[in-house]
Amino acid sequence: MVRARQVMVNSIAGFLGAAFFGGFAGAVHPLGDSLAVFRIPLAVVFALWVIWSPSPVWARWSLSVICLAAIAQIVAQKYVSHPDGPITIYQKNLLFQNDQVDALAADIRAARPDIVTLQELTSRNAPLVRDLRAEYPHQASCALVEWARVAILSRWPVDGEICLEGQGLVGIRVVSPDGPFWAFSLHAFWPWPHGQAAQLSDILPVLSDLEEPVVIAGDFNMVPWSHALRTIENSIGATRAGPLFPTLTKMSAPLPIDHVYAPGGGQAMPRPLLGSDHSGVLAKVFVFAP
Repeated sequence: MVRARQVMVNSIAGFLGAAFFGGFAGAVHPLGDSLAVFRIPLAVVFALWVIWSPSPVWARWSLSVICLAAIAQIVAQKYVSHPDGPITIYQKNLLFQNDQVDALAADIRAARPDIVTLQELTSRNAPLVRDLRAEYPHQASCALVEWARVAILSRWPVDGEICLEGQGLVGIRVVSPDGPFWAFSLHAFWPWPHGQAAQLSDILPVLSDLEEPVVIAGDFNMVPWSHALRTIENSIGATRAGPLFPTLTKMSAPLPIDHVYAPGGGQAMPRPLLGSDHSGVLAKVFVFAP
C-alpha cells in the first residue's frame, strides 16, 4: 500500500512538472503554447505539490522557487507603467451574436480612436460598421469562415489592402499625418490541437515582408508570454501595449488574449464587454520613432 501510494505521488508530481515545464517549449511543439495558457495555475499546483512531497528539501524548494519566479514574471506585467502614444487603436472581438451594437458604437465614438479592429463581424452585428462609416469612411473586411469576418476601420485615408481569406487577417496601408503604416486586424485560431501554429506560419511572412511599420491588433487566442506571440513581436519588430489585463472574462480563469502590438508599444486599457464575451482594448501606441 505504501509503495502504491508513493508511485501515485511520484506520477502526479511528474505529470504536473511535465505540464509546467512543457509550457516553456512552444518553440519545440505548439502543445507548449497550449500549456503556457495555464502557466499560473500549473505553477501554483505544482509548487504546492512539491513542497508537501517527500522529495529532498533542496529539490522541493528549488522547484518551488522556479514556480514562484514564473508566476511573479507574469503578475509583474500588470504593474509596469506604459506611456501614451499618439495613435489610438480600439480593438474588439464583437461576439457573433452581439445585440448591443448601438452601445458599442457610442463607446467607440467616445474613445475617438484612429483605427478600429474588429473580429466576429457577422450579419447580426454588421450594423455597427455601417453606423460608424461617417467617422471611419475607410473600411476593409475579410472572411475567416463563411459566416464571420475580420474588419478594420480607419479615420485616415487608405491606399492599400491585404486580405488573407480563411486566415483571419485583414490589413490596410494607412496614410496618417505622420506617414504611412500598415494596420491589421487578426482573429487567430485556438492553439494546439487547433490550427494556430499553421495559421501564423502563413501570416508572419506576409507581415515581415512589409516595408512600412506594422501595427497588429486582435483576438490572438493566446497569452503574451507564449512562443507564438514572441514570434510575432520578433517578426514585425513590435511591442505589446500594456499593462497586462484579462480580456476574455466569461471563463472561470480570465485570460489576456486580446492585444495590440506596435513598433514602440504603448499604453492599453480595457473597455466594457458591451454585448461580447471579450473586453475591448483601447491602446495609445507609438508607430513612428520620435
